[in-house]
Amino acid sequence: MPRSVAEHADAVRGLLAGLPAAKGSERLPLLDALGRALAVDVLAPGHLPPFANSQMDGYAVRSLDFPHDGGSPDAGTGTGRLGAGCVRLKVVAPIPAGVAPQELLPGTAAPIMTGAMMPAGADAVVPIEQAVPDSFPVPGANAVVDLPPTAARSFVRAAGSDIAAGTLALPAGSSLGPGQLGLLAALGLTEVEVRRPLHVLLVTTGEEVVEPGQALPPGKIHDANGTLLEAAMRQAGLTVTRSALSSDDPAALLGCLRGRDTGTDLIVTTGGVSKGAYEVVRQAMAEQPVEFLSVAMQPGGPQGIGLFDGVPFLGFPGNPVSCLVSFEMFLRPALSAVLGAPAPRPAPRARLTERLSSPAGKHQLRRASLLPDGTVRLEGGPGSHLVHALASANALVHVPADVTELEAGAEVEVWML
Repeated sequence: MPRSVAEHADAVRGLLAGLPAAKGSERLPLLDALGRALAVDVLAPGHLPPFANSQMDGYAVRSLDFPHDGGSPDAGTGTGRLGAGCVRLKVVAPIPAGVAPQELLPGTAAPIMTGAMMPAGADAVVPIEQAVPDSFPVPGANAVVDLPPTAARSFVRAAGSDIAAGTLALPAGSSLGPGQLGLLAALGLTEVEVRRPLHVLLVTTGEEVVEPGQALPPGKIHDANGTLLEAAMRQAGLTVTRSALSSDDPAALLGCLRGRDTGTDLIVTTGGVSKGAYEVVRQAMAEQPVEFLSVAMQPGGPQGIGLFDGVPFLGFPGNPVSCLVSFEMFLRPALSAVLGAPAPRPAPRARLTERLSSPAGKHQLRRASLLPDGTVRLEGGPGSHLVHALASANALVHVPADVTELEAGAEVEVWML
């Protein structure tokens, strides 16, 4: 009985589970860590923001300068009550961003810019749009401004309101994208400790394949799998050594695998995993703890998984679309789960522009394009050889194993590529 997609995904995660600890970590400058996964928790070394600052362009004020009881103004402050509860305050030196301001005295208001440090004594900001006049005076002018009553903390970003010193900024395993790196930079960090990338040996097999650029003898095809998978692996942050084996000789494959770099963490092969007469990978793995099985998925049903001389091994099918779908369904999610990188694929819901059918009992993956209007259009048919349709697609549509027919307008899960 075929294994379910979920069961095989669990098996691949289990195969890779011990690799992060074995690989260790390294410290990198922030931008060199883009796309990598944190090796350790990062605690905030200080408050963010580091000081109370203004959320708006406006006036820094003392809320106590605005009486709320309807009484007469304080004769000693220089303030004057106006209609509708407004208060007239003396305008003092402006506070641009990046300076340490003087204390704000009672009865005064300081023009303050967005992000500028709140002066001691001030506890609120009145936006410039609420002031009369609603423009800042020329610096040095003997100016006053009429402001409405305001409550303490209005339009003020408190120190540590984003993140407090000593609290968890990012947990170990976080995938480092622009947002995460921006946070680390805002906290004053220049380097970060990340998990080392896995080193993969990628072997494409098949007597019928020749390298791109070579002439095609009768019966031969150019190898798309090597470029397709190496690109996907490199995009996912893996270090890849690639070897092509244009032979169906198991001894040649064994020689290739045993001649690998000593730092190889994972072996991935394409082709030779089905039940045909010349399945070189199956034959070469006869003495290894490797299982060859069928997964209830289209394309990409034949799969191999196990250990080769103690190194984790995955055998993907030989058709180009099948091998890429295998990577997207099994290896890439396992890397995300175990290593923390790459980030999981975005998985929106979308409505089909057309009807589709799917074989009973198989989880079908269809190449598709997510369109600007939120619908999804299928690209080509379900065949695993349709590389042009793959190149035209930006997504995979998931059709669960218990679904055989979907009408146009049906909602489906989509994985962005």
